Amino acid sequence: MRWHKSARTIILRSSMEVLHTLRATDGAKLGYRLRREPATRRRLVVLLHGVASNMTRWSEFVEHTALKINWDILRLDLRGHGVSFMRGKLGMDIWCRDLRDILDTEGYDQATIVGHSLGAQVAVQFAARHPTRVRGLALIDPVFHRALRGSLRNLSRLRPVVAGLAGLIRLLNALGLHRRHIPDRDLRRLDEKTRETLLKAGKKNEMIELYSSPWEDLKFFPVASFLQELLEITLPLPPLARIDIPILALLSSGITYTSPEVTHRMLAECPRMQTVAIDAHHWPLTESPEQVRNAIEQWCRRLPE
Repeated sequence: MRWHKSARTIILRSSMEVLHTLRATDGAKLGYRLRREPATRRRLVVLLHGVASNMTRWSEFVEHTALKINWDILRLDLRGHGVSFMRGKLGMDIWCRDLRDILDTEGYDQATIVGHSLGAQVAVQFAARHPTRVRGLALIDPVFHRALRGSLRNLSRLRPVVAGLAGLIRLLNALGLHRRHIPDRDLRRLDEKTRETLLKAGKKNEMIELYSSPWEDLKFFPVASFLQELLEITLPLPPLARIDIPILALLSSGITYTSPEVTHRMLAECPRMQTVAIDAHHWPLTESPEQVRNAIEQWCRRLPE
């Protein structure tokens, strides 16, 4: 695939970030924010969001992390999300290719990749496909196929039906049958409001209901894209034992979608694995942002140069 960098570049002076867009020859626009020092190229950390999410989920992390003292930080909207919004086919092949093209465009040979949920799946798939380009992986609540339970387990059993439905809706979209406007979603604002109105009031169950509701996500995300992402997140991952780099796993103590016991057994297969428990229910960047930030910072400091 050929691509070129758009002339559109917006400097965010308050955070020293620059908003870039990269347009591929297939017409997809890829949006990402990059924070780096102009005079030198430092180690890079890439931040990947989850299902029906976007890079604003990482806004607090970027603002407060000490990593920006010594690291360049790149957060992106995966194709189909946020600034990278489009309707059409989505999947691991496409997301991994997009990430490779962004790294190539910005001149980074390697990166440490941090991903939450779907973002963790993309991180593992990218490391398996491009092993020389990844220094380390930080996986926040990765979803392993063998560990699935509840609604995701049921969905994986209905894969042919869900795939057929997603394909039908994509066809209708291509014929012009779709919502004309899907509103933007500022997840930092949502997370701050959730902590103030629900978590501080002890309404944990209400928070879980809000964040796990597909109907809430679908207010801000196309149906066909949502179904495709659910299919992708329930696919088996490459064996972590074959990925010979440092890996940090941040696991919510109240994991919602997967079995903790199976997840721990699978992570134990990786010889360079560190596991940290986070007081959360699959949304640790919302529920325990300081704990997540501290764990990632401490792990990154120990990575070899």
